[in-house]
Amino acid sequence: MHLELIQPTADFSAEFILFMEEFQAHGESRFDHELTIARRNFDHYLDGLVENAKGVHLPPGYVPQTSFWTVMDGCTIVGTLRIRHELTPHLEIEGGHIGYNIRPTFRRRGFGTAQLALGLEKAKALGLAGVLITCDTDNIGSAKIIVKNGGRFINGVVSPNTYKPISRYWIQLMEDTERKGNDEI
Repeated sequence: MHLELIQPTADFSAEFILFMEEFQAHGESRFDHELTIARRNFDHYLDGLVENAKGVHLPPGYVPQTSFWTVMDGCTIVGTLRIRHELTPHLEIEGGHIGYNIRPTFRRRGFGTAQLALGLEKAKALGLAGVLITCDTDNIGSAKIIVKNGGRFINGVVSPNTYKPISRYWIQLMEDTERKGNDEI
């Protein structure tokens, strides 16, 4: 089995739609809006991801973010990962630098841990000295993924949106001598 993070591409349009539909089939709405856009015009959807990475046409309060798809053996999308290039006060509480999802039928098989490891390499290449990653405190699986990748628990906070407990973790990517201007939160 070979996993790689790729930039979103029209070559995987049908596979990505199947990926998003699987979340719906499992009662998860996280991709509902994206699925609507992608079904209507996939090239437009991809253009939006490119614009997001460049910081173009972002809604107020949003920051540039680079999106990746985690592809297994060159054909199956098993996850998505987004790297936010900077943080807002809201993202410091909930969201952090990296957000990720694993396809429901591929969970609890090590894909999340492997995907985050690949994402940390991409974050370092983007010049981030370290990353803040958050998860719902009751999401034990996500917490384990973060810790397995070097996450150090910072603290727990409460989401201002859902009022759920959120756990915050820091992963150092570069030593002080390698830093490119980013500091630990």
